[in-house]
Amino acid sequence: MSTQVATAGWPPAGDVFDSACPSRSVLDHVTSKWAVLVLAALGTGPLRFSALRRRIDGVSEKMLSQTLRTLEADGFVAREVAPTTPPQVTYSLTDLGLGLTEHLTGLLDFITTRIPDIESARGSRQ
Repeated sequence: MSTQVATAGWPPAGDVFDSACPSRSVLDHVTSKWAVLVLAALGTGPLRFSALRRRIDGVSEKMLSQTLRTLEADGFVAREVAPTTPPQVTYSLTDLGLGLTEHLTGLLDFITTRIPDIESARGSRQ
């Protein structure tokens, strides 16, 4: 059975099980705690940096900036700077980011609805 990610077209998109595959670094980027929360927050619509930081409780300014830069470099987040003084920066999801966030939303929904079961499982192991 092939570990190739199925896509239309050729060449194959990638093999996440191969350590040399570029998809491995993207997987690392989008599955970090802060990236998942940034993508989910932007899934509700564009947000300015300060609103995004307020929405994601516990994220430092440094981590939020770093996460946004990484997601922007990977093509998931767009950064728009309004020509005002001081400049107003708004972040939004690209089409690529919207597609990814649809999948992440399912994961977050699963976790939040099943947290009692997860907590119960944790308790039974202690």
